[in-house]
Amino acid sequence: MTTTATKRAATGSLFGLALGDALGFPTEFNDVPAILAKTGPWRQMRLPRPAIVTDDTQMTLALARGMRTAADRGPLTPEGLAGPVREEYTAWYRSPENNRAPGNTCLRACSLLTDPGRDWRDASQIGSKGCGANMRVAPIGLVPGWTEEERAGAAQLQSALTHGHPTALAASDLTARAVWLLADGAEVTGLVGLLRSYALDNRTRYHERWLGDLWMRTACDAGPQSFIARGWDDCLAALDRLAAALKTPSPETDPCLTTGEGWIAEEALATALQCFLLFPDEPLTALRRAACTSGDSDSLACLAGAFAGAHLGAAAWPEDWTTRIEYREDLDTFATLWDA
Repeated sequence: MTTTATKRAATGSLFGLALGDALGFPTEFNDVPAILAKTGPWRQMRLPRPAIVTDDTQMTLALARGMRTAADRGPLTPEGLAGPVREEYTAWYRSPENNRAPGNTCLRACSLLTDPGRDWRDASQIGSKGCGANMRVAPIGLVPGWTEEERAGAAQLQSALTHGHPTALAASDLTARAVWLLADGAEVTGLVGLLRSYALDNRTRYHERWLGDLWMRTACDAGPQSFIARGWDDCLAALDRLAAALKTPSPETDPCLTTGEGWIAEEALATALQCFLLFPDEPLTALRRAACTSGDSDSLACLAGAFAGAHLGAAAWPEDWTTRIEYREDLDTFATLWDA
């Protein structure tokens, strides 16, 4: 398999994520006819000037900073990761730059997390499976050296700090897994099958070391395995819809019609994957398809960019786009660290 260093997968994925975010920012909350009226043909969509991103990229960078701090302090542990990531999420919450239509779940949870005496599990929004948890999880699929258990646990933990619904946990884990597989050189034709196998293998695995008794905050009284299985079942159903859509691909049709609008976690994963897999070797087309949708366009394009960049590496994106993106220096810092 191609190594991440050879193709600079972290650079490709992080910049792709931010570019998709910026491309989809002006089209979010618009239907497709309104987007086309604004931008012209979707295959010719241009990166806005200035190329401003949303909370999707901001929170991705917050997670990345928390991960770096945890690594600087020693071997990875759940407590060692939760503390720094919590600090970064609350710093984002308090930042004057947090003015990009952030999600209500993130705002509610981060407001509660600002109380230093509160257990993070008591801040987690157990009822929310919004896409705010897996839109930011790509760094966990890119950082080198972690075990499969560490990636899975960390992906679910970073989700649970704000979105504690089992589907948010599973979708975050699965999104990070997709990024890792693509960065590691997995064949795109087998990607959906690999993700489905991973979901089935982990369907009843509750990461107690990372999540503690989070599951007990819910009305589920059948045990932690039953709790987490609900989330994986939602993701498996979304992967089945994705597989069906890819059997009869329709690139000119809004992908939200087959795999969902992306406001919730499993739909964001499935629809972003559809946009990427329709155009696995045309990364800008994949971004444009995701940005010209009736759903959560910035998050869909953000994830499609993360997948395309992990697959193709730094060469996926034109220099006149990457040099204009907001937070370019921050993105480059983590890309260089993880590609080294």
